[in-house]
Amino acid sequence: MAKIGVEQSLTNVQQVLREKGHDVIELKQESDANGCDCCVVTGLDSDVMGIQNVATQGSVIEASGLSAEEVCQQVESRFQ
Repeated sequence: MAKIGVEQSLTNVQQVLREKGHDVIELKQESDANGCDCCVVTGLDSDVMGIQNVATQGSVIEASGLSAEEVCQQVESRFQ
């Protein structure tokens, strides 16, 4: 399965992804995203300072307004 980086505050998303068999890495700092196939972020602090640095080559999914199951569906659609 895919290696998915998930922000710390999204514990419900982490749980659903683990139940589906994904390797979930908790994103505590930027370097945690290295080697992840996909990252899930809250989007709350997105581009606050107008600076955009690329920390991963994988897809980034913004979880804002989505349920944990909807996020999981988006993650899985990236790998089909």
